[in-house]
Amino acid sequence: MEDTFKHQALRKNLVQELKQKGIKSIAVLQAIDKIPRHLFMDSSFLKFAYQDNAFQIGEGQTISQPFTVAYQSELLNIRKGDTVLEIGTGSGYQSAVLSALGAKVFSIERHKKLSDTAKVMLEKLGCNVKCFYGDGYKGLPAFAPFDRIIVTAAAPYVPQDLLKQLKIGGILVIPEGEGKTQIMKRIKKVAENEYKTEEFGNFSFVPMLKSTDWDSKNI
Repeated sequence: MEDTFKHQALRKNLVQELKQKGIKSIAVLQAIDKIPRHLFMDSSFLKFAYQDNAFQIGEGQTISQPFTVAYQSELLNIRKGDTVLEIGTGSGYQSAVLSALGAKVFSIERHKKLSDTAKVMLEKLGCNVKCFYGDGYKGLPAFAPFDRIIVTAAAPYVPQDLLKQLKIGGILVIPEGEGKTQIMKRIKKVAENEYKTEEFGNFSFVPMLKSTDWDSKNI
């Protein structure tokens, strides 16, 4: 749990790099500066922790590139006190950033080992995150509706269950597509069964694991 002056200095350098790459939200940059990314990575990658790159975390998954974490967080436009559903806990780093933005986070992961490991670290850091092992395509209807939903893996389509679990006025940020790259989409629920979709360019994510009950409906 060591967070040295060197780590803190490297985070500040990372924040400057993200600003140069176009991240404008002061709140998001402050959250990136606050969260010790190196604690969410294997010790063999520690010297690379504050490079703007993704790295393997086991189970065929990665800790996302800091720019991608910051970009998705910025698109969410989180307000303090918002309830946020995250699909794909992974290392827990994105969850921690969302918590640092003042959100109450509910996070689902399909890999039990990753979910358990992330839960321990998030608790140690005092993050406001509840971790669940389960099917991200189904969301968490028991805790819905949510102000914001973020998907951190490549989704072949936009799951209808997630749209249903958004509050009116809520936002879903999701990378959609099945190839090497996906289109980042921001979907706002403007009324019951009515949505406004914006696109924000191409990104590359590991695939979202298939649902146990495949629903091929898109919006």
